[in-house]
Amino acid sequence: MSQKIQSIRGMNDLLPADAGVWQHLQSVAAQVFSAYGYRELRVPVVERTELFKRAVGEVTDVVEKEMYTFEDRGGENLSLRPELTAGIVRAGIEHGLLYNQQQRVWSSGQVFRYERPQAGRYRQFHQLDVEAFGLAGPDVDIEMIAIAARLWQRLGVSGFRLQINSLGTPDSRANYRAALTDYLRSHEAALDEDSKRRLGSNPLRVLDSKVPTTREIVAAAPSILDHLDAESLAHFVSLKAGLDDLGIGYEVNPRLVRGLDYYTRTVFEWTTDQLGAQDAVCAGGRYDGLVAHLGGAPTPGIGFAIGMERLIALIGLQNAAVPEHGPQVYFCRFGAQAERAAAALAEQLRDALPGLRLVLNAGGGKLGAQLKRADACGARFALILGDDEAAGQKVQVKSLRGEGEPVSIGWPELPQHLAQRVGLSA
Repeated sequence: MSQKIQSIRGMNDLLPADAGVWQHLQSVAAQVFSAYGYRELRVPVVERTELFKRAVGEVTDVVEKEMYTFEDRGGENLSLRPELTAGIVRAGIEHGLLYNQQQRVWSSGQVFRYERPQAGRYRQFHQLDVEAFGLAGPDVDIEMIAIAARLWQRLGVSGFRLQINSLGTPDSRANYRAALTDYLRSHEAALDEDSKRRLGSNPLRVLDSKVPTTREIVAAAPSILDHLDAESLAHFVSLKAGLDDLGIGYEVNPRLVRGLDYYTRTVFEWTTDQLGAQDAVCAGGRYDGLVAHLGGAPTPGIGFAIGMERLIALIGLQNAAVPEHGPQVYFCRFGAQAERAAAALAEQLRDALPGLRLVLNAGGGKLGAQLKRADACGARFALILGDDEAAGQKVQVKSLRGEGEPVSIGWPELPQHLAQRVGLSA
């Protein structure tokens, strides 16, 4: 017996009943990003593995454990993208978008990480990504956080906790790394095994440990804020002042380091206590050395990514308003003349009312069966056209949700009538 074919674990289907909230999120996000002058940039799902090794860092969990990597038929080593920033930077360098320029861009799409699937964590998931290049000051850091805050407002979701930190320059970060390593070495015997492994390769990641015994050790570790260079400290002070000016609340978390090697200075996370263990919905920071590291001219950069699945789960938990995306009108037709007339009339209605969501009955069936289909698809109104109505160029408009008695409307008046009933402009 052949094995039943199913989706890959951690990679989920998006069914029609759930598509409306995704379309709403994408539409609102595009409007918010555009309002700040950010333009869409799309990059491939597959890139050379070397890109992610150089950008993300070879000793990060993403590169060491989580990437989907393969050799193609031409012998090239390729990977499914585990995040979007590296590809965006590669595209900016390749197409000459970054040299001596300011660029504000956003992107979205699937990313892939081989992790243990659980609520809020999948092997294929979706991100909204916002990036700015050529801007070195804290003003754009403030703008990034304000964009996310406005998106939450527009979506009607709340209860976020904003945490911020500064990682300083690579030099000050190296000094802190040495101090942290010395401290952790003195407590190495009590660290969990994964933290012991990280201690030799990426000790800052120990600060992210979720193991209670390690967290107790980390709580007394040196603070990175005590090792910042003067310029990074001034940058961080300005960031906090700017957020205060905008009324955006925040917490300074000196243990916030993020999981990717390319971050410098500002890092931030928006978290919630409503999604269980996977509490980060949006995270990002500044990466002033990444463009040069990937072969471009030295160019400051900053960005953030939003986990769309987590944000959509939050929209559902908070019952945030989502516009209806299902059909508004179902067109029932029966009789040879009515079949042909309804098809033409449906197209005329779509021409006259571009926002109208209309389903034309297909597959025949008696009127009762067609009305059941109309009700099942969620339409508010049914249009009923038989041969007699077609001969008189009239259509019966029937409410399926108790919004008045059926009425007979002439074809010329039908667009205006429907526009009033469903709230469109004729």
